[in-house]
Amino acid sequence: IQQIPLTTIDGKSASLGDYAGRVLLIVNVASKCGLTPQYEGLEALYEKYRDQGFEVLGFPANNFLEQEPGTDDEIAEFCRSTYSIAFPMFSKISVVGDDQHPLYRHLTQAVPSAAGNPQAQREHLRGFDIATTDEPTNGLPKKSVSLKRTLAASPGL
Repeated sequence: IQQIPLTTIDGKSASLGDYAGRVLLIVNVASKCGLTPQYEGLEALYEKYRDQGFEVLGFPANNFLEQEPGTDDEIAEFCRSTYSIAFPMFSKISVVGDDQHPLYRHLTQAVPSAAGNPQAQREHLRGFDIATTDEPTNGLPKKSVSLKRTLAASPGL
């Protein structure tokens, strides 16, 4: 997984190997969806823990009702001007379907569906000001990660 080729939002080659030894929160993001305000919480989380080995990695995707229609330049500008995003952002990718990016293919094959109680997971995220809505995302199931478990299991965070 660390050798899968990635491209940063400004066009540079990268991989997860660039973040070896750090705790990674890999997030599919979009600028025109109900969860767009999550950028604010993700940035706050990144700012709070980045010096302790924590990274938020943003991967824009346009797979869900075309909620990320912009170019990489437009997405980067939106993130900077609207939410002052400093965490690493990557080039827009596909996270589902026949053209699914190899990173998301690997991640979804490793854990193909959310386990447990999605509402309880959302409550955990709300404690970090990341989950900002209880509204369904276009009727699609939500997947979330318990950051409390990740942070508790990571020395120094």
